Amino acid sequence: MEIVHEYTKPRRDFGRQCLFSDRPAELLADVSPDSDLALQFTTRSSRVQALQCSRDMSEHQVNTERFESESRGINHVEGGWPKDINPQDMEQTIRFRKKVEKDESYLMSILQLGDVIGHCVGQNTAIDIYQKYFEDEDLQDEIQEPPSAKTINVLRDPNQVKRTVTCLSWHPEGGRKLAAAYSCLEFQKASRDMSPDAYVWDIENPNKPELSLKPASPLVCLDYNPKDSHTVVGGSYNGQIVFWDTRKGSQPADVSSLEQSHRDPVFKTIWLQSKTGTEAFSASTDGQILWWDVRRLSEPTEQLILDLGREGNLDRALGAISLEFEPTMPTKFLVGTEQGIIVSCNRKAKTVAEKIVCTYDSHHGPVYALQRNPFFPKNFLSVGDWRARIWSEDIKESSIMWTKYQMSFMTDACWSPVRPSVFFTVKTEGVLDTWDVLFKQNDPTLSVKVCDEALYSVRPDESGRLVACGSQQGAVTILELSLGLSSLQKNEKSLMAEMLEREAKREKILEARQKELRLKERSRSEQSREDEAGRDAAGREETPEQLIARAEQDFFSIVEAEKRRRREREQEKKQLSS
Repeated sequence: MEIVHEYTKPRRDFGRQCLFSDRPAELLADVSPDSDLALQFTTRSSRVQALQCSRDMSEHQVNTERFESESRGINHVEGGWPKDINPQDMEQTIRFRKKVEKDESYLMSILQLGDVIGHCVGQNTAIDIYQKYFEDEDLQDEIQEPPSAKTINVLRDPNQVKRTVTCLSWHPEGGRKLAAAYSCLEFQKASRDMSPDAYVWDIENPNKPELSLKPASPLVCLDYNPKDSHTVVGGSYNGQIVFWDTRKGSQPADVSSLEQSHRDPVFKTIWLQSKTGTEAFSASTDGQILWWDVRRLSEPTEQLILDLGREGNLDRALGAISLEFEPTMPTKFLVGTEQGIIVSCNRKAKTVAEKIVCTYDSHHGPVYALQRNPFFPKNFLSVGDWRARIWSEDIKESSIMWTKYQMSFMTDACWSPVRPSVFFTVKTEGVLDTWDVLFKQNDPTLSVKVCDEALYSVRPDESGRLVACGSQQGAVTILELSLGLSSLQKNEKSLMAEMLEREAKREKILEARQKELRLKERSRSEQSREDEAGRDAAGREETPEQLIARAEQDFFSIVEAEKRRRREREQEKKQLSS
C-alpha cells in the first residue's frame, strides 16, 4: 500500500491571487533630458584599483588528537565437557571418551559424517586452492632491482631519560612482535631517574609498547624461548638472571639469587636445545659461564670459568662479552671476550681443562658479536674494533675473510637467516651496512644512514626481510630490505660453499708456509748464535775499528734477509690469488 501525506492550508493565507493576461505594451512615464543639469556634471579623475576575484583566506595550523590503539586478546580453553569432568585430569577424560565411543549414536554419527568428510578431503587432494601461478617469473623480475632499504617504523623509548638499546629479540612466531632491552652501560652516566623497564613492541603500533617487563635492575640482554613463545629470559646489569611468562603480566616469574648470580653485568643469555625447553646459559664480564634451569633459578646447574690456564682461577679469567650457540652442535659453544680472544668450548667434556678446547686471537678490542653461519655452522662471524671477520673452525691462526678497517667502531653484527653470503653490521656513526661477500668483499653492498646517534644492536627477523636496529638514544628502527637482499639467489649456497672452502685452503697453505719460515728462522738464529760465540772467542783481540765494521756487516745482512723474505711472501700470495 502506498503511503500518501496531505497538507491543508486556508486560501487566505496564500496572499493576493496573481492574475495574468495578454495585452499590448503601454508607456507609463516619459522623462525628457534637461540641458541645465549637464552644466553641473563633474568629470572624475581616473584611478587604478586592483580587485581580487576570490574571497580572502587565512592559514591556520591545527593539531589533531593522536589515535592510540590497544591490542587485547582472550585465552581459549578446551570446552564441551560435562560439569563433573575436569578437562585437566587425563584419567577422567580418557574414561569419558571410552564411554562415549561405545555409544551407538556416536558410531552412527561417525558413519554418516565419514562420507561427507571423505568427499571434502578428496576435493582438497585434487585441487590445490593455495597454488601460486607464475611466482618464479615475478620473483626474478623483482630480484633484478638494485639493493635498497626503507624505514617502515621507529619505536622510541617512552621514558624521559633515554637509554641505549643493548639487545633485540624477535618473537619466534612471525615478525610482528619485538622485545628490546634498554640499559646504560656507562656506570658514571647512569641516572637515578632512569627506568629499568624493557618492552615488548608490536611493530605495527609504535605509539605504545604492548607489554612492559619490569626487572629490579636494567636488562642488558634478553632472549625469546624458541620452544615456548610466551617465555623470556634476560640478564640484568646487577648480574641476576630474570625469567618472565608474558601470559602472567609484567612482573618476573622467577629471579636468580644475588649470591649465586654473576658479579658483573650479564651481556648475553641464550636458550639451550633441551627436551624440557627450560634450560639456558649466560655469559658475563666476571669470567663465568653459568647454566640455568628456569624452573629453579635459586642456583646454576653448571659453571665454567674462562681461565686459559685451565685451572679454574676466577682472578685470571677472561671477561665474556658475547656468546654463540648453534642447536645443531649441542655440545659446542663460542665465547667472545673483552681481551679480543674467541674461546671455543665443549660443555660435555669431563674435566675443566678439556672444556676449553682452543682459542682464536681475533681483534684488538672486545669481541662485541659472534654468530655461526646458519647454512655453514663451521664458519662463524665476529665483530670487534673496526672490522668484521669470518672464521673457519679448523684454522686457529687467522680468519679466512675480513673486511677492511672502517672509519668508526663496529658494535654488532649478524648473518641473514635466508641468504648464506649476506651479513649485517652496525657502527657508531649510525650506519647499517649490508655485506654480500659473493658480490664484493672490500665494501658493503648497501650502506644506510639510520640515525645521527650510534647504533648498538641489530637483528633480522626469520624472513630476512625486516631488520631492527637499536640506537644509543633508545630508538628501535625497523627497516624493510629489497627482495634481492632477502631472497635466496640461484646457486648461492654452492657458490658460498666453494668460496669458504677455497679461502680455508689458502689460509692453510699460508699457515704451513709461515711455520716453515719460522723453523728456518729459528735454525738461522741458532747458527748465528754459534757463529757469534765463535767470533766472540776469536774477536777478543780485535781492534775497535774491526768490531764496528763487523757490526755493520751483520746489520746489513739481517736487513737483506728480511727484504728477501718479504718478497718471497708477496710472490706466494700473488700466485695463490691468481
